[in-house]
Amino acid sequence: MSSTVKTKGRIADKLLMGLVLLSTSLSIILLLGIILFVFIKGASTVSLSFLTGVTSVLKGTVGIAGNILNTVLIIVITMIIATPIGIGSAIFLNEYAKKGVFVTVIEYATETLSGIPSIIFGLFGMMFFGNTLGLGYSLLTGGLTLILMVLPLITRNTQEALKSVPDSYRNGAVGLGSGKWHMIRTILIPSAMPGIITGVILAIGRIVGESAALLFTAGSAKGLPKAFSKIFEKIFQSGGTMTIQLYLSATSEGDFDTAFGIAVVLLVLVFVINFVTKWALRRRIN
Repeated sequence: MSSTVKTKGRIADKLLMGLVLLSTSLSIILLLGIILFVFIKGASTVSLSFLTGVTSVLKGTVGIAGNILNTVLIIVITMIIATPIGIGSAIFLNEYAKKGVFVTVIEYATETLSGIPSIIFGLFGMMFFGNTLGLGYSLLTGGLTLILMVLPLITRNTQEALKSVPDSYRNGAVGLGSGKWHMIRTILIPSAMPGIITGVILAIGRIVGESAALLFTAGSAKGLPKAFSKIFEKIFQSGGTMTIQLYLSATSEGDFDTAFGIAVVLLVLVFVINFVTKWALRRRIN
């Protein structure tokens, strides 16, 4: 009887393992298929002039330099504000705030915010930042809107990273005479750094891939500033990111060559961000 049960158990284990391997294989094949399709369609469009030039009907040129600059500015505006606020909020909720209704309500609110469609954030950003505060269609309006979108992501990921640090680290540091903040700064944050950086990367990925909210807040202008000294002024002007331009090229303009070219650049950008981050984490750990 026992041998029969063991045989059935082994068959079930092998069946489940086969299903897991099949699911993994299908996921990898699907991912590789999408990447290959995008590169085959768009690799021929990508060139130095495409990356450094600006689209001009009069000159007959096609370029996304303005969109690349807008994307970088949006990332900088959003992350320079959202990162310290998100990490600081997580540290407060996890290490200082007493567990109770207050913490539960805030955690529920952050989880709810992370599930709200981006188009709603776009409408709010347009009405509040754009109209009420008078910022209009600008990169600053888009950045402030995206801060609301990525804050829950950074906060929740940082919280989970802090919770994963063993309590023995905290107790040991306090037992050796370390103060609360000194323990957090020198023990807790370095130990949770991989999880914190993962949250930051996910936030950057959402910023790079966002289009709906930015259409309502940042606009779609794709020009470059006339001088390097004018870059700061561009923050207060309309600017379309690469994702916005990809959407417009594929729909309004019907220029699929440019759309797939931008898609290739976005994929390469995501690969570079992930590679650099993992390299930095491995170097820090070693």
